[in-house]
Amino acid sequence: MPNFRRRAAAAPALVAVLAVLAACVPARAGGEDDGRPLVLTTFTVLADIARNVGGEHVRVESLTKPGVEVHGYEPTPGDLRRAAGADLVLDNGLNLEAWFAQFVQDADVPHVVATEGVEVVDIADDAYAGKPNPHAWMSPANVELYVDNIVDAFVDLVPEHADDVRANAQAYRAQLRAVQAELVDGLAAVPQRQRALVTCEGAFSYLARDAGLTERYVWPVNAEQQATPQRIASVVEFVRERDVPAVFCESTVSDDAMQQVVDATGARFGGVLYVDSLSEEDGPVPTYLDLIRHDVRTIVDGLTGGAS
Repeated sequence: MPNFRRRAAAAPALVAVLAVLAACVPARAGGEDDGRPLVLTTFTVLADIARNVGGEHVRVESLTKPGVEVHGYEPTPGDLRRAAGADLVLDNGLNLEAWFAQFVQDADVPHVVATEGVEVVDIADDAYAGKPNPHAWMSPANVELYVDNIVDAFVDLVPEHADDVRANAQAYRAQLRAVQAELVDGLAAVPQRQRALVTCEGAFSYLARDAGLTERYVWPVNAEQQATPQRIASVVEFVRERDVPAVFCESTVSDDAMQQVVDATGARFGGVLYVDSLSEEDGPVPTYLDLIRHDVRTIVDGLTGGAS
């Protein structure tokens, strides 16, 4: 078993539950045991990235299902059983999974934080002063660091397939760099004054940084109830001052607040963006690359006047 970092001891009640559940079910609970090591991730985006790196040599499962919001997720007894039978657990870190620390604290499962080494952007809101924005995967450049961390973990997990893992990672990095170039090149013609990304949630700090965009949002992180008249008025003022051509909202929240901005400013509603979850296979964003390409093209079309 690889020697990854372990968390501190868990709350006694959770440990007791986890121990009972682990003893009562097969080690491979949560999926058909096909002999491959089981890697459990906290959300679908991370699972897809891990599958691209591990290829056929690992079995990757996500605790959350497609379309499910990861921030406020509540683990089930079935999740505890799955964790007990995993060979490796991957999480995003940066306080994304507020529920996760107690979930695996004392589980005897190797654990890797995918964001290790990411240059963190703090949440620009007084209520969250000094806290990191967790949405680091919204930068394709950051996801290259995710890949590096996953490669290290998988080389330890399946050393006999190390060459394949590294080759998979190299091919995936090339695709990430192509999306990054599409973002930067697509926005090159947008006037500096209009280079702004206005969204419902502040989930795009890393993407905005990469693209040289000024970020504004109605609420900071997973706090739709903070769409107060004052916050909406502040966004309206920013859009008017900068003559921002289009504004956006995320798929997992109501766009009512942003439609108020549209009505007050005349800016276009540029479209729906995806962040925290992939869709089902037949949906619009079944993979991370689909998600980030969709968002990049929606943002570029919105700010340049292209067809969405």
